[in-house]
Amino acid sequence: MNMARCHTDCLEKPICRGFKAFGGVVGRKPWWFLVIPLLLSAGLGGGFYRLKETEANDIEDQFTPMNGPAKAERELVKSNFPQDDADFSSQRLVTEGTYASLILVSESDILTNKTFMQVQSLDKKVKNIIAVKDNVQIKYENICATVNKKCVSNAILDIVEINSGSVDQTPIHFPMHSFENTSIFVGTTLGGVNTTSQGVVTSAKAIRLLYYLRENSTSSTLWLQEFIEVFKNESTEMPYIKVAYFTSISRQEEFEQNSKTIIPLFAITYFLAISFSIVSCMRLDCVRNKVWVATVGVVSAGLSVLSSFGLLLYCGVPFAMTVANSPFLILGIGVDDMFIMISCWQQTQVHDPVEVRLADTYKEAAVSITITTLTDVLAFYIGIMTPFRSVQSFCLYTGTALLFCYFYSITFFGAFMALNGRREESNRHSLTCMKVPTVCPPGSSAGYIMCCVGGKYDTKTGFEEEQPMNYFFKNHYGPFLTKTWTKVFVILLYAGYLAASIYGCLQMKEGIDLKNLASDGSYVVNYYDYEDKYFSVYGQNVMVVVEKEVEYWNNSIRTELQSCMTHFRNLNFVDKEINISWLDSYESFANSSQVNLNNEAAFMGNLTTFLQLVPQFQQDLNMSNDKIYASRSFILTVNITSAVDEKNMLNELRDTAKNCPIPLLVYHPAFIYYDQYAVIVDNTIQNIGVATAVMLLISLLLIPNPLCSLWVTFAIGSVIVGVAGFMSLWDVNLDSISMINLVICIGFSVDFSAHISYAFVSSTKPNVNDKVVEALCNLGYAIVQGAVSTILGVVVLAAAKAYIFRTFFKIMFMVILFGAVHGLTFIPVFLTFFRVCSSKGEISNNKNSKSTSLSGAGGSYVNGADGPQMHIELNK
Repeated sequence: MNMARCHTDCLEKPICRGFKAFGGVVGRKPWWFLVIPLLLSAGLGGGFYRLKETEANDIEDQFTPMNGPAKAERELVKSNFPQDDADFSSQRLVTEGTYASLILVSESDILTNKTFMQVQSLDKKVKNIIAVKDNVQIKYENICATVNKKCVSNAILDIVEINSGSVDQTPIHFPMHSFENTSIFVGTTLGGVNTTSQGVVTSAKAIRLLYYLRENSTSSTLWLQEFIEVFKNESTEMPYIKVAYFTSISRQEEFEQNSKTIIPLFAITYFLAISFSIVSCMRLDCVRNKVWVATVGVVSAGLSVLSSFGLLLYCGVPFAMTVANSPFLILGIGVDDMFIMISCWQQTQVHDPVEVRLADTYKEAAVSITITTLTDVLAFYIGIMTPFRSVQSFCLYTGTALLFCYFYSITFFGAFMALNGRREESNRHSLTCMKVPTVCPPGSSAGYIMCCVGGKYDTKTGFEEEQPMNYFFKNHYGPFLTKTWTKVFVILLYAGYLAASIYGCLQMKEGIDLKNLASDGSYVVNYYDYEDKYFSVYGQNVMVVVEKEVEYWNNSIRTELQSCMTHFRNLNFVDKEINISWLDSYESFANSSQVNLNNEAAFMGNLTTFLQLVPQFQQDLNMSNDKIYASRSFILTVNITSAVDEKNMLNELRDTAKNCPIPLLVYHPAFIYYDQYAVIVDNTIQNIGVATAVMLLISLLLIPNPLCSLWVTFAIGSVIVGVAGFMSLWDVNLDSISMINLVICIGFSVDFSAHISYAFVSSTKPNVNDKVVEALCNLGYAIVQGAVSTILGVVVLAAAKAYIFRTFFKIMFMVILFGAVHGLTFIPVFLTFFRVCSSKGEISNNKNSKSTSLSGAGGSYVNGADGPQMHIELNK
């Protein structure tokens, strides 16, 4: 079977006939199709009154995997070891806790009397903060987490205080300091530490103070908000120290502020879109001018956002922060659809009735818009399979908005084109609607000719006059690209592009950095920077939980458990000396008391006595009726400084627990966020694979040449590799936000690649170079126009202060740039090396043949507003 003769246009033809009939209806009754979408938008827009109640900006809920293992582990730990704020222990927290924190930094040494006095002064200032609610004062001492009925204090202050408050006279050991017959860990309290060989601190750059409050308390939240206000209004630089502050609610509050920073950018985006549309559609002919049509095209895209968002808000679909990116993207895509329809309108006979012209326009353009919508919507709806709610919300809102954009393009915008067509039919001015002459009166000035004479058209073809951009691609760019030395350069350029992309993919980092959820310049960023700089040596105290009932009095069980704990301590990122284990302490107690722990009665009987002596271990045992249902120990992680370290740590800890014969699990509140590493890569590959397969299937069904479908698949893969590689080189991690955009790559890759490859295989030219020139002549400007309009839709996001929006711009910019370069440079050159792709002999200009435009090739960039519609005669 000759693949070049294999056509799959069985779906294209009935779609064309259906849209031609529908276009005729819109052309005859335009007011119905203009007013009904406006009324529908007004009704659905009422859904925005539910915006506040459907906002879903909880960071954990939106940016961590649903059903992540750590969430199930947290519930198990909660059920076995309930938190007790009256006997507080920070390392035993099941959540991050409710707290305020200060990091105080000195350029020299913070452990001098003059600097430490400022530390003590700030401590008093924090404890004197008072919040007010309903005329009731909320003081720190009334809401603080307590131990022995006293607020949990900062150990470093207690250590100095017991030495008459003189830090110069206080020897401090690091990281463990003996204080009041107990050992206190100061590794996360002092940062930038220098010590003697005996571990005595000689200097330190930073101190971290923590103020823990009772959890799940409205009063605690109000006090934390007052804490933020106090330090927000104070200078962060004091005579000897710099101050960074943070609370357990800071990250969430700063994240929610991001939406306010993006609102002003909407106005700029619509201004750019309208300006570009007007410039692209402006004509010197005062009758054929399409300025108002361009403006309504932008309005149509805006109505689609209003209607789709309103509908989903009515339905109670969560509105995540990532959805705020969607209107920018929809605007770019909607403007592209407008260009297609205007271009097809220009290729209709100007003397035909308006309903006939609109019917022909729909026949040629609506199929292209349909296929583009289908590919893009499916790409977004496939993204709903992701386990991240933020991605699900974005994909659902954007996919639905694309459907409305499509619906309004063929109703609202088409109806206005019909009304504008009636104006052109009666040769009326585009601004004044006054009739103007088609022939210039003798002696008229150039200004009069431009403003008061119009309605010209190509008398040979009966179409509107062609625009000059095609001349550039036909006579300059196309011949230049097909020169031998240019092809060699393009091959080398592609090799460099592919090499850089693969290198970038190998350097890719996973996971979202939590500080990126705050805006630039936020106090949160400053705190995280100090934390990374001075407190990265010692990490999390990880719980190692025996999750089921075991016979602790069985010596072999204890030996196995000790062996497992040894495996944990032998991991590279676990401190070998510092760990907390009730069982180790109990065995030491038994040895000193000469108690035989190999007997159940003795083990359980003496355990109560031991816990009375060391009451903090009571929180590490779920015990009742002389049975231990669960227990936990702690190991300390060290030198976790990057996302790769976090990923490896989590995987190795879980693998070690899995390989232990005792049923163990490991948990720390941070693991809720680290779970993204376990799914992000696999889920991204899954979504890209499914979406690519779907795009290939659609291409095979709707593009009339299978070879074209193969080139579409090649372009998809090449663009995805490029975007994935270069986003890594542009400091963008693979996270739930960038995952969205990689799925978008697929839809846009189809748009850019389908037309060039199909135009090539459909060309009647006998020479491959001539085929490329002809394809670029007809489609080059259309690709440029579509790329520019889409980039203009998102370019203002480059100025956003939030990582979420800047990341969206970066990846969308690369998607459009690489897609356009593939369509205009790489694919045309590669096609010249494959003569088998020619469909010579298959295409003729027989007048009796059925004319089919390239709009059926599948993609939004068939033609720009200024480019002529490419017509290809296909023999039945």
